[in-house]
Amino acid sequence: MKKISLHICSVSILLMFSFFKLNAQGFLKVHGKHLENDANKNFILKGMGLGGWMLQEGYMFNLGFLGQQYKIKEKITELIGKKQADIFYEKWLKNETQKIDVDSLASWGFNSIRLPMHYDLFTLAVKDEPVAGKNTWLPTGFKMVDDLLKWCKANKIYLILDLHAAPGGQGNDLPISDRNPDEPSLWQLQANQDKTVALWKELAKRYANEPYIGGYDILNETNWGFDNPEDKRGTEEKRNIPLRDFFIRLTEAIREVDKNHIIFLEGNGFANNYHGMFPLWDNNLVISFHKYGNFSTKQTIQNFLDYRDKYNVPLWLGESGENSNTWFTNTIRLMEDNDIGWCWWQLKKMGINNPLQIKQPKDYQLFVDYCKGNAPKPDSVASQKILIALLENIKIQNNIYHKDVTDAMFRQVHSTATLPFKANMIAGDTKINAVDYNLGRNGFAYDDLDTASYQYTPGVHTQGNRGRIYRNDGVDIKNDQSGEAFVFSIEDGEWLLYTTMVKKAGDYSLSFYTSGSDGLIDLYINDQLVSPNIAIRATGDENKFINSIPVKIHLNKGVNKIKIYFKKGGFNFKSFSFETQR
Repeated sequence: MKKISLHICSVSILLMFSFFKLNAQGFLKVHGKHLENDANKNFILKGMGLGGWMLQEGYMFNLGFLGQQYKIKEKITELIGKKQADIFYEKWLKNETQKIDVDSLASWGFNSIRLPMHYDLFTLAVKDEPVAGKNTWLPTGFKMVDDLLKWCKANKIYLILDLHAAPGGQGNDLPISDRNPDEPSLWQLQANQDKTVALWKELAKRYANEPYIGGYDILNETNWGFDNPEDKRGTEEKRNIPLRDFFIRLTEAIREVDKNHIIFLEGNGFANNYHGMFPLWDNNLVISFHKYGNFSTKQTIQNFLDYRDKYNVPLWLGESGENSNTWFTNTIRLMEDNDIGWCWWQLKKMGINNPLQIKQPKDYQLFVDYCKGNAPKPDSVASQKILIALLENIKIQNNIYHKDVTDAMFRQVHSTATLPFKANMIAGDTKINAVDYNLGRNGFAYDDLDTASYQYTPGVHTQGNRGRIYRNDGVDIKNDQSGEAFVFSIEDGEWLLYTTMVKKAGDYSLSFYTSGSDGLIDLYINDQLVSPNIAIRATGDENKFINSIPVKIHLNKGVNKIKIYFKKGGFNFKSFSFETQR
């Protein structure tokens, strides 16, 4: 009987190890300086952050002056009452991110998602716990993670959990972590740290055997002066002792229940200050740095490359974006050329520099002005209409998809080819909008002298797209009084390229619809200069558009590439028109 029992026990142990081996297949893990899974020994993360879902930052919704989510909630509660405000937020969590969002990300080429989590969807605040020192677990947050993980599995993409808002808040940039400065921060109250540790242990216990969990980004963008409280951004900190000690404590708690998953570490100073963080204490750690508003050159990331080489640890650009398409392409090229995965911020908001744009609802400005204190309180009926419309507009089905952004993040990283933005079919008399120039890199689809914002680079004052509508290239676009988009702030030497499809070969007369100052255009067709020095007449008013004197051209049947070179800029350009010569 003992032999039989031992045999059964051996089989059970073998099956148990087989089970764990089966479950471990596909886990993302550290291999020296790189990440790997079973399919790829050098796996490059290409991710998108879901900012705005679990945690609203004011700027995402033209409410930057309010900042924190709790202040936005207070204003909504003032307008419609607590009961209706609670219903609004329940619907927000249901509508803002759905399976179709994840399906879309996968179809565009993303292989990972970073989920910015707010702790208050998972547990109560320390001050609200009915029993001090205990943790009440809330189903909402865990259900959201479960659903998102299910959608990620269906698309075979990794989900990285990111604690964006820790109990008490982890920094002096208040909106990032929805921090109330009148209450103790994460660093000022031991109970907040204890709750954070307990939350990560609970998450790790739940997801320990989930291969499509890519890892745990345990604390987003600490910005705190530990040695010098006047160092509000944490960029001058030289030791970071409390941060390192806390990370070690979090790692130990996670490893008690989960030895499978990567732990991503973000330094102080918005994930850029790693003084005192080394040597590392676990063999499945990744250094995550963030990059905004500086040049896309190797020099700007050299300190992280040095960390990688010295400490044999992988790197991840865990958050970046909020810039122009040119900056996106150049920065992603920089990362991939140096074997660094990346994750962009963010999928959707009110604005053009993300794949999806949330449309501003009708009368939304009434809500914004009230929140600013510049307008009276809208009545409850008007407020409900505005907020109901917002709940509909946040759905992907009602978002504006910016294909120029995803094209810049994937295709343009590896290709200088240009593609038509619109069909631009020329069949008889035809008008082409100036803003519908080709998709592609600067210098290939268009040429703009100010292509990106370098707001964190001293002495550099470029803006990129000054109008910030329609497209996210450096080309400056804004709307006229009727809401039609046009190109403005045109500088000498800039140009735009259009791929057109001509239905029938023939002679055409071409004119340009412009406003503002006078100027000169050189017209190229299929790389040949066909009409130099086309005069643009001044109107003296940017809202008064007129046609230039027509020029005669010949177009062949099929594809014709038309390049409009601004020999002398300073005017505004709305469209150009073709008329068949009979």
